[in-house]
Amino acid sequence: MKIAIGADHAGVQYKAKLIEALQSLGHEVENFGTDHEDSVDYPDFAHPVASSVEESNAQLGILICGSANGVAMAANKHQGIRAAICWNEELAELARQHNNANIVCLPARFIAYDLAENIAKKFLTTDFEGGRHARRVEKIGC
Repeated sequence: MKIAIGADHAGVQYKAKLIEALQSLGHEVENFGTDHEDSVDYPDFAHPVASSVEESNAQLGILICGSANGVAMAANKHQGIRAAICWNEELAELARQHNNANIVCLPARFIAYDLAENIAKKFLTTDFEGGRHARRVEKIGC
């Protein structure tokens, strides 16, 4: 699977580790930055990840910032994006199953790295259930 990933300065360390973990599982990962801990603006990384997923250049996306709120807000401005903030595996699973989320947003300042990796893995391996949920997802866009 091709995955788009991006982070601001608060998520750069998690992003680097996640890229390695995902590549070791055979995923192709496109890194949209940042790659340093200098202060940056999260929309500069959220928008390229969202565009990549929206344009089907990547199947799913991962965004990381301190709280996950900023990257989620920016990504969700894209009509074809359903970015979900997840801080445990069950939320990641439900975001995919019920909401057909296509980007997972991880709060690096509030969860340990191992949990972030498990959340990402759960998100990437869970399928959308469709059915009654499809009707609801179709109503999300404006």
